[in-house]
Amino acid sequence: MALDTALGTIGIWSGALRVDGPERLGEVGEAARELEELGYGTLWIGGSPGVHQAAHLLEATERVTVGTSILSIWTYEAADVAAQYAALAPALRERFVLGLGVSHGKLAERYARPYSAMQTYLDGLDGAPVPLPASQRLLAALGPKMLELARDRAAGAVPYLVTPEHTAQARERLGAGAVLAPELKIVLDTDPARARATAREFLSLYLALPNYTNNLLRLGFEEADFADGGSDRLVDALFALGDGNAVRKRVDEFLAAGADHLAVQAVVPDQRNAPLPRAQWRELADILPLKG
Repeated sequence: MALDTALGTIGIWSGALRVDGPERLGEVGEAARELEELGYGTLWIGGSPGVHQAAHLLEATERVTVGTSILSIWTYEAADVAAQYAALAPALRERFVLGLGVSHGKLAERYARPYSAMQTYLDGLDGAPVPLPASQRLLAALGPKMLELARDRAAGAVPYLVTPEHTAQARERLGAGAVLAPELKIVLDTDPARARATAREFLSLYLALPNYTNNLLRLGFEEADFADGGSDRLVDALFALGDGNAVRKRVDEFLAAGADHLAVQAVVPDQRNAPLPRAQWRELADILPLKG
């Protein structure tokens, strides 16, 4: 099955799907099975997960694709990633997609020459005893050079913190044959001020990371847009805010701009300490085009 078909139209992105210890295996496995039954095509694990963490979700489900979004090349060695992929049962391997990226200088001590480092990392995946094939890997590409590498050395791109305008530019750079699967944050709240406050609370972390702000500057935003958690213009561009109709409109804008798949992230107040947002996932399942 082609990767764009395997991903489906809509997936769920969540750092809460990452399991670091046995105490949450049951809870997260149950949530993964519900997401599969709701019709989401892919479960994206946030927070630089490893293949071993994707394995938990693969084992808990039967059909859904499971991806890392994103695995940091500074945290996991290419040889180890390929070996863990090879150790998966063949049926689970078929449902796995490796989303990988160069992370950020503030988060990775070894960060240096990210483009060259990614090339070397892909060489390592290709040269492993059991290669992790280009057809099952996507790069967290934002700028032109990394997008071209995603086109040439992977199945496509999984951009994070982007707009429909970036999606259109990425599609042009990737060409028609590559997979484009951006992420979109959603706040289901019909009070505009409260929805923006929730978005700003979550966005503030990312506005301290130059890889993201540099990309936003390329898209026409200004330094002033990054102050105080983000201007209204920036927040409204990066999030889908409001009721079901407003959210569906934003999702359709990404798909019309050239996305094959959209990884949606339900954002709630105090997101980093929140449980799995299962009520929001259920509500989104009734709003979004899960069946294509």
